[in-house]
This record gives sequence, C-alpha cells and structure tokens, in this order.
Amino acid sequence: MADKRQVRRSLRQLQKVKTWQLVILLLLVGFVAATFLRLNNIGMVERRDAVMAADKDGNLDVIQARLYDLQRYVSNHMNADMGTIYLENQYKRDSQRTIDQASGDNNPNGNIYKKAQEVCAPRFSHYSQAYLQCTVDYLAQYSPAGELSTSVTLPKADLYRYSYVSPLWTPDFAGWSVLACLLIIIMIVARLIGLVVLRILLKTRYRG
Repeated sequence: MADKRQVRRSLRQLQKVKTWQLVILLLLVGFVAATFLRLNNIGMVERRDAVMAADKDGNLDVIQARLYDLQRYVSNHMNADMGTIYLENQYKRDSQRTIDQASGDNNPNGNIYKKAQEVCAPRFSHYSQAYLQCTVDYLAQYSPAGELSTSVTLPKADLYRYSYVSPLWTPDFAGWSVLACLLIIIMIVARLIGLVVLRILLKTRYRG
C-alpha cells in the first residue's frame, strides 16, 4: 500500500504542471531564441558587407581589419555562417599591378605588354576578369617564338576567397535561449513518459 500511495503522490505531482503550460512556455522561449538567432545573422551580414565595401575602396589595411572583425564575430556567434566571399576588386587591382610592373620602362618586353592592353581595352566596356585574361592570352602568343624573356603570372584567385564557419553552439543570448528550448522539450517528453508509466503501474502492478 505504501508503494501505491507513493505512485499516486508522484502522479499528482506530475499533474500539477500541465502540458499546455509547458507548450506555451516553449513557444515564448522559442520566439526569443529565433529573435536572437536572427540578430546573430544580421550582425554577420553587416560585417560581411563592410568587408565588401572596403574591397571597393581599396585600402588594404581597412580590408584586413574588416576581415578580422568578420572572422572574430562568426567564430563567436552561432547561426552566423557567411558562406564564401571573394575580394574581386582587390584581385583586379593586384593583377593590374602585376601587368603594370611588367609594362615598365625597365622591362625590355614592356612595349608588348602595352600593346596587349591597347588591344584588349577597346573590347571590354569596363575593367573585368575577362579583360585581364585577354591581356594574358595576348602575351601568351609571343611565348612560343621566344619574343618574351619573362611571363606574367597573375595572383591565384583562391587567395582572395574567404570563408569562416560559425560554431553549432555559443554561450551568447541565442545559445542560452536555444538551450532553454531544448530543456523545456525534454521536460515535456519526460512528463508525458512519466504519466504513462505511472498510470500503467497503477493499472497493472497495484490492480488489487
């Protein structure tokens, strides 16, 4: 009988907290978690846009500072995956600098480099990767004949791509609110399982 009373007492304690109350609490905490997760993502987008704006301006120190700020933010906030960004403008500037250096007065082949730019520039309405490739292709025409003692090697495009990965969980507002959601879900599941088990015990083991 003592065991039966203990089972009934446990059953009454579980029934004090209603499942619908836990569900409402879960919805409220879930809304808070979703808000903080969204704010984390917005913070990443703002810093990613700052990197792209710095890439257009062309200040290398500012670009590095913005990249560091983006990396630090992404690594410390969940739901801040940024994908891959490409510093296209910086790549174009460095590539053009390489071509300009090859076209210098000290280079015996400089006149050929200048000719390549004169041929390619009218074909493209704006500076682009296609323009750079046209210049390199034009120069390559002279290599087999030995007319060039040097060749142009453009920077590797992969060196201008950046991708930072956000952790699955971080101890910020978003992380703790998500953890609270998981805890409430566990409470709901545990409560339902506990009610079922206690009712089964009352119907079977203590039937008499």
